[in-house]
Amino acid sequence: MKSSLSLAFILAGLTLSVSCVTKGKYHNEQKKVAGLKSDSIRSHSMLNDCNTKVTGLEQENKSLQLDMQSLSANSQTTIANSKMTIADQAKRLKDLQALIQLQKDAVNKLKKTVADALVNFKPDELSVSVKDGKLYVSLQEKLLFKSGSAEVDPKGKEALKSLAEVLRQTPDINVMIEGHTDNVPIHGKFQDNWALSVARSTSIVRLLTLDYQVDPHTIIASGRAEFYPVEDNTSSEGKARNRRTEIILSPNLNELFKLINQ
Repeated sequence: MKSSLSLAFILAGLTLSVSCVTKGKYHNEQKKVAGLKSDSIRSHSMLNDCNTKVTGLEQENKSLQLDMQSLSANSQTTIANSKMTIADQAKRLKDLQALIQLQKDAVNKLKKTVADALVNFKPDELSVSVKDGKLYVSLQEKLLFKSGSAEVDPKGKEALKSLAEVLRQTPDINVMIEGHTDNVPIHGKFQDNWALSVARSTSIVRLLTLDYQVDPHTIIASGRAEFYPVEDNTSSEGKARNRRTEIILSPNLNELFKLINQ
């Protein structure tokens, strides 16, 4: 009887012990499973975030590639346009240089023609020179006028007639007639040196246009009085040189100005 009770107590203890061990392990496993589930959820969430970021980066990369392609196309177009602009500018410069050279050649040719036409007159009576792209025919007072007069002398008329023959045969030439005096105040018919210088230039214009048939549309008359001297007025020689009429011949520069203004 005593041995039977002892055995029963031992079995009961074993059963209780086994039951406690099993419940403890079970709870531990449940905790582990719960932890794994939590880790799995976090990992899945992180994976989703990574996938979202990857998708965003891929879209951003595609956008950057499109921008780069667009910039490349635009830069190529800009370079092509720049090359065209440089080429156009180079051509324009070349055309401009050629036109300027033509104008120089025309003036030099005109100088020779005028000098040949006036070869019978002395250097102290007139001179022919080029300045600032224009041809200057400077006629001294003693060739054209008596002192204080605006009536052209016969010898002066001969010189103007020879010059008129050149002007009639030379198209696209603008003619400026400028009267100049010394600084000695004038008395008599004319009020002052302004009036005398203008009267002398208009007398020459009338001769060229009315008597020698030079186109009046190409001629301008003006007077400078004593204010543009070529010599000092302190000597008689300087005053004599200042008493002059300058006929200034300029090639028509319309084509040159058109090219410059393009």
